[in-house]
Parts: sequence; C-alpha cells; structure tokens
Amino acid sequence: MQRILVTGGAGFIGSNFVHHLVEHTDRHVTVLDALTYAGNRASLADLPADRVRFVEGDITDAALVDTLFSEADAVVHYAAESHNDNSLDNPRPFLDTNIIGTYTLLEAARRHGTRFHHISTDEVYGDLELDDPARFTESTPYNPSSPYSSTKAGSDLLVRAWVRSFGVQATISNCSNNYGPYQHVEKFIPRQITNVVRDIRPKLYGKGENVRDWIHADDHSSAVLTILDKGEIGETYLIGADGEKNNKDVVELILELMGQPRDAYDHVTDRAGHDLRYAIDSTKLRTELGWTPSYGDFEAGLAATIQWYRDHESWWAPAKDGVEAFYASKGQ
Repeated sequence: MQRILVTGGAGFIGSNFVHHLVEHTDRHVTVLDALTYAGNRASLADLPADRVRFVEGDITDAALVDTLFSEADAVVHYAAESHNDNSLDNPRPFLDTNIIGTYTLLEAARRHGTRFHHISTDEVYGDLELDDPARFTESTPYNPSSPYSSTKAGSDLLVRAWVRSFGVQATISNCSNNYGPYQHVEKFIPRQITNVVRDIRPKLYGKGENVRDWIHADDHSSAVLTILDKGEIGETYLIGADGEKNNKDVVELILELMGQPRDAYDHVTDRAGHDLRYAIDSTKLRTELGWTPSYGDFEAGLAATIQWYRDHESWWAPAKDGVEAFYASKGQ
C-alpha cells in the first residue's frame, strides 16, 4: 500500500495523518479536500511535493473519486462535516458529506477493490453519565444525539453494509476527541488557547462538567496507520489514550499553562443536547494490534499544543475574527 489517498487531508486530523505518513513512512500521498472553511492548504504547505499531491474536489463527485481510487492502493477517509454547533444550525451539509460522500467513496472502493479505512467518532455511541464507570467499547450500541453524530453513525453503518454485502476491504475506527496542531479555531481547545493569546477571556459552556476523552492527533495518526497495516477487514477499533477531562479542568489548565489565573474565564449558556461524557476503551486496539499512545500525559500534550498555536498565529489568525463574531451573535 504505497499509494495512499487521504480524503479531508487538509483538515485537522487528516492533515496530521498526512504529516505522520510523510515522517514515518516512504509512502506517496494524494490529498482530496473540498477546502470548505475547515480545510486549509497551509496545513500541508511544508510537505515535499514529490511525496504529497493535492487535489481540490468533493467526495460526492463520483467521476473524480473514481479516477483517484484507480490510482490508489488504499484510501483513508477523514473528510466530514464535524462541528456539532453547525449541525444544529444547518444539518443538510452533514447529510451530503457524511452520508452521500461516504456512499460515493464506498462504491468506488467496490469497483476498484481498494483497501478502505473509515474514520469515525465516539459520538455515535451517545454519551455516558458523569458517574458511570463504563467506557465505550466496539460492542456499545449506537445512540447518536445530534445531526453530526447521527450522520457519522449512518456512514459507519454504510461501511459495514458494503463490507458484508459487497466484500469491500474496509475497517472502521471510532476515536475520542482530538487536540493538537492544525485544528480550526472554532473547536474547544484551540478557541480557548487563541482567546488567551488575543487577551480574550475563554468561554465555558454551562458548568463545564461535560467530560471528553482527549487524544493528541499524533497518537490518532499512529493508531490509524496501525489499523491500516494490521487491522482485520470488517472490524471496528476504538482509539483512545485514557485522557478523560471535564471541560472546566481543561480551560483552567490552559490558563495555568499560559500564565493566567485559573478562574479567568466566563460561563456561557450550555449547548443544546450537550453530551455529558465520552470515554473510550481501546483494549482491542492495544491487545490485538499492539498500539500504544505516545502522549500518555495530557498536560504535556496540551503544553506542546499551546506552543504550536503561539508559534503559528499566521495560520489561525485569518479565521479567528469570524469565529468569535459568530459565537458572539449566539451569546457564546
């Protein structure tokens, strides 16, 4: 599998995966990205032109997809509409990209016999109670709660159906919340970091008790590559790094690491349908495929992420004002 097609490779976790492939393998990569607001060519700017090719296009474009699949040994499908708040305002793009786009890719994989790995989210499982000791596993029933998570759940089920019905050579991974370089400033951690850089007080939904299971994007990338190379066709693997933190603790740690008082933030109205807690049990991935995360310490990974955003203001600044104006219009 020397020729890898990465859909959504100019987005956050997709671009981190492309960087990971270039750094840790000798494979050649084609990136297909529609360059919506969440895609950024600058995330790939420093990669070697003889190893990485960029194609601007939509995963619902069947003719383009077919051509690119004919040139690839494997496809890793990151492309998605992924922001919960946006899905509540306008669900339609989530249906188009996450459902129709995934269908278009699966049909191409079926025609060409291409190895296919589908990137998904732990949000398809719904949420857990704050005091529940359980974690999500590969056998947890689906219970999505937003247009975003429901369309991702639907795309997972399409992949499983195409494996069983048509013999598509596919695997699925469901990952916990990523953080790290190249993440759009609308997302929770980079928004708070860039607020502090700009002398804006961070914002916290509700009481900040909601828990997320954080994983550095480098660790997600290494897990995906492990599944691509070693995973059993038709199987699902959960990716997590034991990084459970509530949002209040994350904001306060960001402030502390950036030299600010831990209470220098504002509470805003909670998001509609805000899931309480996500928690990943990645035992299957670790025991069957031998994967382990590099960032076992969330604080160390967060400190590295803060430094990246300090050093790369030219990357995130063009989007910052628009994001803050949008949230201000919603009182957030």
